Amino acid sequence: MFQNLDLFKTAMSMARHAGLKQALTSQNVANADTPGYEARAVKDFSDLVPETRGRFDLRRTRVDHLPMRDSVGPSIMDRLAPSDPNGNSVVLETEILNSVDAKRQHDRALAVYRASLGILRSALSKQ
Repeated sequence: MFQNLDLFKTAMSMARHAGLKQALTSQNVANADTPGYEARAVKDFSDLVPETRGRFDLRRTRVDHLPMRDSVGPSIMDRLAPSDPNGNSVVLETEILNSVDAKRQHDRALAVYRASLGILRSALSKQ
């Protein structure tokens, strides 16, 4: 029933994005001593959500109805960071901050999901 609500989809996408961010961070930390390894990162979630002047894009029912940006999934990119003499670009301090940010993003997504679920339950129980 609630799978079609956009707020739940957004919270789920945010949680998945945080999981991907945490996975890449752990992969970077695991390869911190690998010569030539380039640290990878995911674009911020806010950059992936289609926005127009602070508002979400309009929905369209036909392909030629409204011009819209192409939707893109989480794009993984090499992080532009100075590299060590062995060519490794992993900075452990940056990875720690990325890990904390991913944890906060995941907690935020769960809080949105729980609050929305509570509102939905209370709305259904009043009938």
